[in-house]
Parts: sequence; C-alpha cells; structure tokens
Amino acid sequence: MPVLAPERFHRWCEGVVQSLPFGLANIVAPTLLGFCLINSFTFGVDLVLLTGLRSGFGVPYPVAVTVAYACAFGLSYALNRYFNFRSHAPVGPQLTVYIVVVVVNYLAFILALSTLLTDLGVDYRIARLMAGACEAVYMYCALRWVVFRKS
Repeated sequence: MPVLAPERFHRWCEGVVQSLPFGLANIVAPTLLGFCLINSFTFGVDLVLLTGLRSGFGVPYPVAVTVAYACAFGLSYALNRYFNFRSHAPVGPQLTVYIVVVVVNYLAFILALSTLLTDLGVDYRIARLMAGACEAVYMYCALRWVVFRKS
C-alpha cells in the first residue's frame, strides 16, 4: 500500500527533528517544523498579495492586509489540516473554531499591531513581518492545542 503524502510529510518532519542537535529533538515537535514550513510558504503568499495590492494597485492598507490575510490563512488551514496535523475530524466544527482563532489573531496582530506600527512610521512590510512573528507563536499554539487537538 503506498504511503500517502501527509504521512510522508510527517515522517520527513520527524526525521529532521530527530537529527536536531543539543537535545532539541526532545523539545521540538514534528508538527512545529511542519507548521513552520507550511506557514512560511503561506506567509510568503500573504506578503506577495499584500505588496501587489498595496504597492501595485494602491489599495488602502487595512483592505490590502485583510484580503492578503484571508487568502493566506485559508491556504494555511487546508495545508495544516491535511499535511501537518493529518486531521480527520469533521470540517464544520473544526473550521468554526479555526475561524474564531483567526478572527482573534486578525484583530490583535494583523490589524491592531501592524496598523499601530505603520502609524508609528514603520514601513508596512516591516510592520507585517513584526506582527507575523507574534502571530506565528499564537497560531501554532492555537492549531496544536485547540483547532487540531486530538480528541
């Protein structure tokens, strides 16, 4: 029986984590590595969309960041559900919890923090990177222990 892509992805993450030095293999979960890989990609999608909307089309920052964020987080949910957390829970209730987590993240980090930073004179791309670091910690914890928790 062939090994499915999510299982291959998880095994690869486990292998990389097991090869980490300094006892980090005992601290770093394979899902953390998977989250970092998937969300680095989707964050790149977010930044490309944000830059295109803001610099390319002159869309106001709050609108541009909202559209870019929604697209990136939809992709993040799908990739994390399938590849990283390999969830088989019903999509409806899980997606509802995810949306609540994302709304909190959006209000706290994407709008409030990044807008505050841009108002203080920080370039909108740097502000988005700074807010992104805060959101990464929050989102991994929420995905692992709330959205995709093992029941």
